[in-house]
Amino acid sequence: MAGELPFEKSLNETRKKIEELKKISLESGIDFTDEINLLEEKCKNQQEKLYSELTPAQKMHLARHHSRPTSLDYIHTIFSDFIELHGDRLFADDLAIVGGLAKLNGVPVTVIGHQRGKDTKDNIARFFGSPHPEGFRKALRLMQQANKFNRPIVTFIDTKGAYPGNTAEERGQSEAIARNLREMAVLGVPIICVVIGEGGSGGALALGVGNRVLMLENAIYSAISPNGAASILWKDASRADEAASVMKITAEDLVGFGIVEEIIAEPQGGAHRDLAVQAETIKEAVWRHLEELSKLSADQLIADRYEKFRKVGKFKSPAVSTETSAEIVKSVESAQV
Repeated sequence: MAGELPFEKSLNETRKKIEELKKISLESGIDFTDEINLLEEKCKNQQEKLYSELTPAQKMHLARHHSRPTSLDYIHTIFSDFIELHGDRLFADDLAIVGGLAKLNGVPVTVIGHQRGKDTKDNIARFFGSPHPEGFRKALRLMQQANKFNRPIVTFIDTKGAYPGNTAEERGQSEAIARNLREMAVLGVPIICVVIGEGGSGGALALGVGNRVLMLENAIYSAISPNGAASILWKDASRADEAASVMKITAEDLVGFGIVEEIIAEPQGGAHRDLAVQAETIKEAVWRHLEELSKLSADQLIADRYEKFRKVGKFKSPAVSTETSAEIVKSVESAQV
């Protein structure tokens, strides 16, 4: 079956048997109703068990599924009157990031997202969803415009990371990402971020400084991709599944850490199974949070965003004896003299 993931093989074999029996029954006129019903019940049980017990590595593969809906899929389904805006007004138009003006339930918003390609040619044009600096600068230009005209911002996060090549470094990749983090922190409009696929490294965070960060059930979000982590830890990128299992990259993990506010349910089997249903679920969650945030002033929104990220992470200082403390103070005083 096209798009079949390795862990879905047994389930898809059962589905094929059902289709074969239906075809034979239709062609031969023999009644296989009982057999088909038994297989359909088996398929239903297999499906429920499989997708309710997904491992982090399996979720990683679902997040990367080539048929998984992209930012533009959701933008065209969730919003109305979308007008795409192009270019960073400095260098070029990076197709790895899309954005523009739209309406959500009649309310004007600015919507921005990472954009993967639909086929090989499209992926090459969009750098497989990995932006160059001009992509981040385009996103920032649109966010600053939204702030000027008091429009809420919705971002869709779906990238393995920023483009890692020489061309990106030459044009200031790290500066572009850092500037987005700084500027997003002080925008006086509601910012809602939705991780729809893979959120990797600074390339994801450059669109991720929001008042609310929501995450699809089978999406992943991490400081480095599992493949990158495996390359660093074990010098073997093929151990990505192993890395994914220990990196705490799932929606459940990140809600527990306070990084993500809400998990958005997916259709059984992943978002690519039913775009319309998934889009409606995202729309409901985004609208609910937008209504809540719209009651806050600009200063309150900035303070809310600051407090959200200030609480991320926990720090524990090692116990220091009184004697050791005194030695440290004495050492500092001596150094000052």
